[in-house]
Amino acid sequence: MAQDQPIKTLVITLVDDAASAVYSINRLNPDTLCFVLPERSKALVESDVQPKIQQMPRRWDWILLADAREFPSTYQIIARSLPDLLRTWEIQPGELVVDLSGATPAMAGALTLVALPWASRVVELVQAHEGSEGDRVELGPKTLIWTQTNPWDEQGTVSRREGCELFNRGLFRAAAKVFHDMERLVSGGQKPLYRAFRDLAEGYELWERFHYRQAWDKLKTAIKALEMASLWGGPPGLKAMIPSLKANTSFLERLVLDPAEVKEFVSLDLLAHAERRLLAGRDPEAAMTALVRALEAFAQVRLYKSHKIKSWDVSPGQLPQALQETCRTCYLEDIDGKYKLPLQAQFRVLAGLDDQLGQAFLREWPKMKPLLDAANHAVLGHGFEPIKSERVQQLYDVVVKLSGVNETSLPKFPVLTL
Repeated sequence: MAQDQPIKTLVITLVDDAASAVYSINRLNPDTLCFVLPERSKALVESDVQPKIQQMPRRWDWILLADAREFPSTYQIIARSLPDLLRTWEIQPGELVVDLSGATPAMAGALTLVALPWASRVVELVQAHEGSEGDRVELGPKTLIWTQTNPWDEQGTVSRREGCELFNRGLFRAAAKVFHDMERLVSGGQKPLYRAFRDLAEGYELWERFHYRQAWDKLKTAIKALEMASLWGGPPGLKAMIPSLKANTSFLERLVLDPAEVKEFVSLDLLAHAERRLLAGRDPEAAMTALVRALEAFAQVRLYKSHKIKSWDVSPGQLPQALQETCRTCYLEDIDGKYKLPLQAQFRVLAGLDDQLGQAFLREWPKMKPLLDAANHAVLGHGFEPIKSERVQQLYDVVVKLSGVNETSLPKFPVLTL
């Protein structure tokens, strides 16, 4: 008898074919075993199946059916019993094998539907006929063929689209879970592809939380695997997506490897983050918070790179004469003794130093003040009024104009259409 690698769990159907059940159990050697069978077949298990099992499973149980020929009641019983049993046994997606050799049509349909989220293989002994291909099995007078298939190799297309939709909505953690489950469920040759999709989703989730180095590492790993998959075909749209992924890793590389205390690319990323939160995430509160921070980051970059001023640890003597006394009296932190410039003061310092960014800020100030007031009064600002999307968009447009940023230089997260 052919011997497969031992499996975690086998759910096997049985009506009256004890020989096929014995063969399947001995071939697969499951750690846990569940019979799905009509009440009258319990005696057959005890008399003709259990005594012939070469290595008894560590745990086993059965699900008893009222009428194995009727689909509605069969489905109801299996649906109410099997998921709880698998949770009790701590079975994960991909760890279940289903044997339909002894199933009636109603049993086969019902069990397949219920077991699908956990099953990575469906096996069946079928009657051999002329031209049959596969592993031939002689059971008494019968010649059978051992067949097996993984339903997820085809179903994976549907779940992959679900994962892509979650990714495109910015739900990266949920998308990573879908891809991770698919990695465990599909056959071996497809596993690296879904592992790469999982790494991709996890990488962008890390990026969205500003864990830049970890995101860079994840995306580099994912891209290598996706490039390899594209050489062998891969899903439609895969090859066209890779250039945008490489552009993103290049952006992260420049950000991560920048040795400066004030990193120019963080301000660009914050601006892009604010736009994603507004448009894709539909979260104007978070978008406004990121946008105000982006505005400050542009000032901090200019102060540091052009004038060697750290906004969080400034010396009054570095400032224009007109602002030095204000700094001494208003911006001193009593705990650490450092002078720290608030947002508006940073731009006024730049203007006093004849910096174009500061002068542009003063020109735009009449437009910006009501928008920054709205940000200040927002729930995630310092107030109690939910921010409106229109106010975020208005401030975003002003910040883009003020900073002189070309929006093509902002990182764009890919849209997965696989």
